[in-house]
Amino acid sequence: MPKERRARIANEVCSVARAMDAIGDRWSILLLREAYYGVKRFDDFERYVGLASNILSARLKKLTEAGIMTRVRLPEHAGRYEYVLTDKGRDFFPVYLALKKWGDDWLAEPAGPQVIFNDRENGQEIVYPDFRTAGGKSLRLEDIEVVAGPGAVSFNRHRFGSGSKGAVTKPAANLNSSPARLRKDRPSVEKSSALARPANIRKR
Repeated sequence: MPKERRARIANEVCSVARAMDAIGDRWSILLLREAYYGVKRFDDFERYVGLASNILSARLKKLTEAGIMTRVRLPEHAGRYEYVLTDKGRDFFPVYLALKKWGDDWLAEPAGPQVIFNDRENGQEIVYPDFRTAGGKSLRLEDIEVVAGPGAVSFNRHRFGSGSKGAVTKPAANLNSSPARLRKDRPSVEKSSALARPANIRKR
């Protein structure tokens, strides 16, 4: 099989590629944002996202077909539905938080972010999780090694190895000279491993 075809197959089964196929566009992310804010009805999605109804219908249908939302009939309104997050959709919330944090750190207005999340029980601001190495240090890109996972196709097994002793592995990119190494002007945000699910947060 040609290398290009094997590379395409590897991308077709890549979890990241599949995730991007399910929700990897601006409008789908904004619809999930509103769902995490508690929005469920079509008219409210239309109002808060500012999306044309035909595009909104298509995006909600895609999220529903992907199992990220489900349509629930409203008993008091025949033929009308709410769009409710499934467990699969709720499990995307930490990913959304990571995206929001990156946007707040690098792209927010000078005065700060538009929305923060508070804990419903004590009113304190939710802090973002900190990924750590096996040794307990804050994780940097330079700390990781890419190895083939248990479901890897042959292309990725050959490219990354198995991770066992003596296997060929792929170290992370060296960022010593990359612009990504530049420090942000904003003060660092206190981090912890605590992370609330959408049901336990409130906006402020």
